[in-house]
Amino acid sequence: MAEHVNGGVDDAVARLVRRLASSPREDEHCEFKVNNTEPREIGEYISALAISAAVAGADESYLVWGIRDSDHEVVGTTFDPDSAKVGGEELKNWLLHGLTPHVGFDFQAGELDGHHVVVLRVGPARFQPIKFKGVAYLRVGSYKKKLSEHPEVERLLWRAFESRSFEAGVALSGLTAAEVMARVDFESYFTMLGRGVPESRTEILETLRADDMIALNAADEWNVTNLGSALFARDLTQFPSLARKAMRVIVYDGNTRHKTIREQIGVKGYACGFEGLVSYVNGQLPTNEAVGEALRRDVRVYPELAIRELLANALIHQDFTLTGAGPMVEIFDDRLEITNPGKPLVDTRRFVDYPPRSRNEALASLMRRMGVCEERGSGWDRIGFEIELHQLPAPSIEVYEDSLKVVLFGLRSLTQMDREDRIRAVYLHACLRYVAREHTTNASIRKRFGIAERNAAAATRLISDAVAAGVIVPYDPTAGRKFMRYVPYWADTQQAESF
Repeated sequence: MAEHVNGGVDDAVARLVRRLASSPREDEHCEFKVNNTEPREIGEYISALAISAAVAGADESYLVWGIRDSDHEVVGTTFDPDSAKVGGEELKNWLLHGLTPHVGFDFQAGELDGHHVVVLRVGPARFQPIKFKGVAYLRVGSYKKKLSEHPEVERLLWRAFESRSFEAGVALSGLTAAEVMARVDFESYFTMLGRGVPESRTEILETLRADDMIALNAADEWNVTNLGSALFARDLTQFPSLARKAMRVIVYDGNTRHKTIREQIGVKGYACGFEGLVSYVNGQLPTNEAVGEALRRDVRVYPELAIRELLANALIHQDFTLTGAGPMVEIFDDRLEITNPGKPLVDTRRFVDYPPRSRNEALASLMRRMGVCEERGSGWDRIGFEIELHQLPAPSIEVYEDSLKVVLFGLRSLTQMDREDRIRAVYLHACLRYVAREHTTNASIRKRFGIAERNAAAATRLISDAVAAGVIVPYDPTAGRKFMRYVPYWADTQQAESF
């Protein structure tokens, strides 16, 4: 669970506690206490409840004070989590320091039948077991045990991690209808779908719910999902699990990171803020002066369509499980770098011809449905064609330990390109030609690089370097030199015959 909204929470707490107390017995998702407030015990229960929620696919689990365990009678508690301290440190902070990795939990207090009650709401473990002081726990019936003692449950836990997507997780829980509408940009949601905003609040919420933007929880309160907040947050900082996932745009002075001119961190969700992001990035890019027949005008160095696709890719294909990292754009005088957390799921050399795979299928699908990015499989084609049309060097795709970076370079003449630049450009050209059911030839290379026909030997050298590097191969090795055609190294000759 991400953070819980606390405004006007007493009635909601009372309803939740009454529902939990009505259960005939404790189970893996709920523990009752009266005044047992030993801090280490609470930390262990957070670990156990988070893991139990993950195994069961539940949105949250509960530890309730003020309910007698033997008969579930409401008796009240003296526990006050806000004033509780451990060695001078606030209880919640002390618990946070002992839990790894971070898991959402929240203390809430209320009144039920004239008695003071407290609920600890614990979200599910997401991608690995939650440990307290280095040990993971779980609930077996109404008992708390060490996870290591139950390998069969640990196997179920890892299967649950594999099957649960990030988008389905809860970013903010326990909201009223008004609070949902204050935090989710539903107006943009309907506009981007080409629909008018319904007059009825109920219809608005039900439509958002149908698209998994929001969901009702067990206490009949609204949760905003990670999908809903990532795409349509009015302010991402109000969603703790996504606050660090906002796009950063940094503009540097020169070609190094030595001096920053400006830095901007996005606030809006990816879908409702996308047009603003594209506009802002394009506004920071350098321009060249183009001279027409009657006037001069500034033309951006990088094609806007390519920028749009690359920004969408960085948002859609990032790995949300990597904490402390988000997508970033860095603008230098001679290049543009776009980085997103997570290694690609597709071989970077096959971006043009492979259908894209995303860790975040629901997010990707909705972004495409709303026209934010290209249809499946055409995004990198579009980027490559735009790069060639503007006679720019081919992008460099760089994979690091936990991130992917795409680098666009400013205009360079053929003589300014090094050997690696030229080979990369020939390979991209061959990929684009192949998916368009065409071969790469000396003539197509001359056109790509603006080489005059009388300098055909220069195109031949470019092709020879790419063949030597193993990125393209002759389509028919027996053909005469004048009729030689080429395809990417991965293209099967028999498939090529179906052109």
